[in-house]
Amino acid sequence: MKRNVIVAASIFALATLANHVFAEAGGYGASEETTKEPIKPIEPAKITNPAMVELGKKLFFDPRLSKSGFISCNSCHNLSMGGTDNLKSSIGHNWQQGPINSPTVLNSSMNVAQFWDGRAKDLKEQAGGPIANPGEMAFTHELALDVLRSIPQYVAEFKNVFGSDKVDIDQVTKAIAAFEETLVTPNSRFDKWLKGDKKALNETELAGYKLFKDSGCVACHNGPAVGGASFQKMGVVEPYKTTSKVEGRSAVTGNDADRFNFKVPTLRNVELTYPYFHDGEAATLKQAVDTMGRLQLGKKFTDEENAKVVAFLKTLTGEQPSFMMPILPPSTDKTPPPKPFN
Repeated sequence: MKRNVIVAASIFALATLANHVFAEAGGYGASEETTKEPIKPIEPAKITNPAMVELGKKLFFDPRLSKSGFISCNSCHNLSMGGTDNLKSSIGHNWQQGPINSPTVLNSSMNVAQFWDGRAKDLKEQAGGPIANPGEMAFTHELALDVLRSIPQYVAEFKNVFGSDKVDIDQVTKAIAAFEETLVTPNSRFDKWLKGDKKALNETELAGYKLFKDSGCVACHNGPAVGGASFQKMGVVEPYKTTSKVEGRSAVTGNDADRFNFKVPTLRNVELTYPYFHDGEAATLKQAVDTMGRLQLGKKFTDEENAKVVAFLKTLTGEQPSFMMPILPPSTDKTPPPKPFN
């Protein structure tokens, strides 16, 4: 209990420091005054290799990288649904229930690591995981490569991008990561406010942001992604009660002190990425704010305060990725057929 109080006090101290910096900047208003805010605007993606991005986009949407021929990256990270599937846990091969909530792919390039437990250091490393996971796409890397190598248009596109006749998993994951790096969501109303548009937020939303800072939320939810930069214990002041068997960071480090430590999720586009938490147990933003206040900060928000924080959080929804859907190259007689039912 004593340790929990110390941790909570440390979070409050960080929030107080953030507010002090904010006060020195002059409060709410012009861009000069908001440059020292704990949250920073998202900048649009800079595409340096459009051919690789286009190849990665095809691979992201291609269900033939799964054993069933039915599941693609977009199945769990649906770009029409905030980069998630809006399910408590995702549906894998043969309708298997996944063990954890799918985090959004939007702005994921800003994360300190990938997956809730951080087991993949970057998007490239993450991209290869679901393909070979028997509970997700249920393929093997070699079988997925057999599919791609059997399709002349893919072989030609890989050669154009990588300058080689070979097609390997390193190229596949590099291309998918290149596409995912473009999936940023700039120009939210909050970003417009940060850049000096005083009319971008109303009084309720500004009051919600002040509560968000004063309460200590910015200790973990800061930076351009408003999170994603650290691992934190779920249940600091009070223990988090869940039926989920997921252990968090300790499954990667082997250190029991990391048990129930998870990557802090981004709050960008959070109104689109329900349900919340690693187990998907918070169905609404109101519920998520209430739980986080009590368990992480030792604060019980009133209904009015909760509504103000939720109003602020909804200003973090940015411009969603907009692009032409890819037309996937057709399979050939040599393409291994999908096996969706066994």
